[in-house]
Amino acid sequence: MINIAIIGAGIGREHLAALRKLSSKFRVVAVVDQNLERIEEIRDGDTFAAVSDIKKVLTDPEIDVIDICLPPHLHVSVTLDALNLGKHVICEKPLATSLADVDIIVDAAKRNRRHVFPVFQYRWGRSLAQLRHLVRLGLPGEVQTASLETHWSRAANYYAIPWRGTWAGERGGAVLGHAIHNHDLLTHIAGEVAAVSAMTTTRVNEIETEDCAAISFSMTSGALCTSSITLGAAVDETRIRVVFENLTATSGKAPYAPGVPKWEFKARVPECQPKIDNAISDTPFEATGFQGFFNEVGKAINGVPNCAVTLKEGAASIALVTAIYHAARTGERVMLPLLSDHMLYKGWMP
Repeated sequence: MINIAIIGAGIGREHLAALRKLSSKFRVVAVVDQNLERIEEIRDGDTFAAVSDIKKVLTDPEIDVIDICLPPHLHVSVTLDALNLGKHVICEKPLATSLADVDIIVDAAKRNRRHVFPVFQYRWGRSLAQLRHLVRLGLPGEVQTASLETHWSRAANYYAIPWRGTWAGERGGAVLGHAIHNHDLLTHIAGEVAAVSAMTTTRVNEIETEDCAAISFSMTSGALCTSSITLGAAVDETRIRVVFENLTATSGKAPYAPGVPKWEFKARVPECQPKIDNAISDTPFEATGFQGFFNEVGKAINGVPNCAVTLKEGAASIALVTAIYHAARTGERVMLPLLSDHMLYKGWMP
């Protein structure tokens, strides 16, 4: 049994809901929030402690894992405190807002022999499980191109929370806070990014950070991919299309769990469609969303084979955000990987 404390009862309520479904693996010992009433709103009969002081759970020897669901500007400091006190860490996106801080986290994790799991729950869903099964069978072939649409709606009321829409509080806009999950899916499916070109702007709300972007990626495989982002759409929709050598995979429109609704897997050669359809029907069951994410985390902590999101993958996501902001500000095509002498190594804050 893995004992876990959730810090933050906002998105933390989604984590709690998933952990309830994994009660044979995880026990939620405490939920931390400055507003204790917000904790009680999500208790639903559970016996976990309601705590207002983070230090209380960080120093509790009973707790194995600290699950960080705080505003982005608090992620690094709490992650480092938890690691240095011998805890494993689960951290909501973004893991950090500079490559320098990522390196510090990597060093702390190694020194304390603890795991850090960045949260990318979009990876788990029935349709993405089917796609991974097709890849394991070698049916799709190489990725040729892919397109992502993160077309969501955020009005002024969303930014009524003071830290949102600010560089100091959110540390970024739509690129960081909204499209980062879809960009993780892109690299999960199509591999590493070799170069980025980008444009960002603020068109929808009167905020400090960007709410629209157009990005192009050149992958190390040679595939060419694009990402279109706006927070001014009529409704929240996420759409993904990946064109492989032998088939085209097209998602539905679900914004926050694109891998859950049915995808279309269309063979380029019609005679191959039955083989693809048979493989899809034979795909092993996989838990979705946060439940799938935490299930793999449990495996990793217990030292069994797993598909948990790694610290290396979390670091790559921060490098990609850094490259996107650099490309957007300079107009340059930015090559990856980024090294410690990069001009934004210590952060992309303007």
